[in-house]
Amino acid sequence: MSEDADKSSKTEEPTAKKLADAREQGTVAVSREVNTWMLLMAGGIALVMFLPDIAKDFRFMLLKFIEQPHTIPFDAENMHVVMSKILMDFLRILSIPFILFVVVAIGAGILQNGVNFSPKALAPKLSKFSPKTGAKRIFSGRQVIEFVKGILKIAIVGTVAAIPLIPTFKRIDTLPTYDVVTLPGQLHELVFILFTGVLAVLAVIDIIDLLYQRWEHSRSLRMTKQEVKDEHKSTEGDPTAKQRLRKVRVERAQRRMMQAVPDADVVVTNPTHFAVAMKYNPEEMSAPVVVAKGQDLIAFKIREIAEENDITIVENKPLAQALYFGVDIDEEVPEEHYKAVAEIISYVWNLKGRVMPAEEMAQPAAAAE
Repeated sequence: MSEDADKSSKTEEPTAKKLADAREQGTVAVSREVNTWMLLMAGGIALVMFLPDIAKDFRFMLLKFIEQPHTIPFDAENMHVVMSKILMDFLRILSIPFILFVVVAIGAGILQNGVNFSPKALAPKLSKFSPKTGAKRIFSGRQVIEFVKGILKIAIVGTVAAIPLIPTFKRIDTLPTYDVVTLPGQLHELVFILFTGVLAVLAVIDIIDLLYQRWEHSRSLRMTKQEVKDEHKSTEGDPTAKQRLRKVRVERAQRRMMQAVPDADVVVTNPTHFAVAMKYNPEEMSAPVVVAKGQDLIAFKIREIAEENDITIVENKPLAQALYFGVDIDEEVPEEHYKAVAEIISYVWNLKGRVMPAEEMAQPAAAAE
């Protein structure tokens, strides 16, 4: 009951991370029908390409036992040598078809899911040796589906593949009457028709089965909404924690900014909505630098600190808005504002008895022009 409820709650499609983790564990969508089809195709190719040569090699290998059996030592001392040679010849003759089957078997998996080496899938697990787990796997719904699918496949393949042979049924009764030279050609034609029909039917079944296996694989990896949220938190981080961290960073930046206001030369205001504090040292800076800026409450705090530290506050709405939106903290004032800023700083310095050097006053104005 709880398992059914758990399955019903898994309504979300698997995420990319879920699919990647399953692939790392060796859990991928594999259609055994595709493997069967490719092996059958490889078998057909092997029969067409290699069967004559294989038959010829076997003929030569066995010919000695038929024509010259007296030359073969069958005593106890030499028997293992003879058997070893027969085995080596046997392996040599079948080596190329065997390699072809191995390559096709590996290629079938690569064709479906690409290269996927998963050491975790090879690791021994005690659950694999559990009779209870094995019984569940044997009598599971998936195995029932596979059994029914196998029966249907045999019925469909046998029926459809036999259709092309119907016109040739009249000749089957006459096959024993053919001579030795003609009979192989007739049998070859019948086998070729049957083999082609089987491969054609299996190709359609394989495509359907591959689509089904991928759908079933995706369905088995479905997640609950909570699992999706938890995965998002683990990969992207907890939104609440990230928001808290962002708030701490903003507060620290504001604190450092407020600490720079007492060293400013002037604060330009909107007058209430914006406030921008600037500092200018001709010996160290090529242009005035914005050391603090703020809006509404922060602007009020900047003005408050400026008043406490006897920093001149100048009202200039266009300049305050332009500097607030166009210049970041610790950046120099852009050239288009040199003239206005130079006039304000010169005014402030005159109020405090400081005189800006003539060349420093001319430089911003010249740059602005």
